[in-house]
Amino acid sequence: MRRLWGRLSSVNVQKAVWGLEELGLPYERVEAGGAFGRVRDPDYVALNPNSLVPVMEEDDFVLWESNAILRYLARGHGDGLLWPENPREAALVDQWLDWQATRFTPSTRDAFWQTVRTPPENRDQAVIDRSVAASEECAALLDAHLMGRAYLVGERFTAADIAVGAAAHRWLHLDVPRIERPTLRSWYERLAARPASSVALPPLS
Repeated sequence: MRRLWGRLSSVNVQKAVWGLEELGLPYERVEAGGAFGRVRDPDYVALNPNSLVPVMEEDDFVLWESNAILRYLARGHGDGLLWPENPREAALVDQWLDWQATRFTPSTRDAFWQTVRTPPENRDQAVIDRSVAASEECAALLDAHLMGRAYLVGERFTAADIAVGAAAHRWLHLDVPRIERPTLRSWYERLAARPASSVALPPLS
């Protein structure tokens, strides 16, 4: 039995769902977080004391932190489908997972919250501008890295593309002025064409 707790509007839940779908693993997703609540309930806190989503239960094993879930799925299932056997390529996947968590997603967070989840009359344009500027730095780095590459690591799709692709989905759909970066856009469209991504990446909300 595999259960994933979390609402699909969360970029962190999206990563876990995308990994599960790519690997063809059966799972049940339970709505939690945001308007669905539950994350402060004692039974949920017993699973994740941070009161955040996602959480994955697999029989008697409980795991939280989205990139930890993604790593576990990619390393343990699919016979290397999402995780390279080459140790240096595997380290590069780890590098991009960490970059997504520490740089790319944090840079977009304020612009996302201000433009998607804050009423127009309450938005702070200065906060949006700072977030967009930080996001553009990340987008430029990503665009430069992808030149001449189909995917982030090696010659094939990996867990790195899932994590960074989910963050790129958010960035590229924000209603903000944005520098068009054709290489980044082409990579994202390649990911968006994958059937698993259509399950994992709904419109922003």
